[in-house]
Amino acid sequence: MADLERAISRFRPAANGSGASSRISAAAFRAMVLERLRSVERDVGDVKGRVNGLIFVVIGAVISQVVLRVAG
Repeated sequence: MADLERAISRFRPAANGSGASSRISAAAFRAMVLERLRSVERDVGDVKGRVNGLIFVVIGAVISQVVLRVAG
């Protein structure tokens, strides 16, 4: 729970000069969270594409080694 509070506190703007902390509105917080989720979705998609490419490279190498051993 403390981790969640720390994460949420990063979204809050710094305290103003009078010492009172200003709070971010719920709509603004929701918009910031949605933007971060979209960013994470893009990153996950990128990682997924790289992993798929790596799997195909490994499968291709295994198939080529099997063909070379059978033919050689």
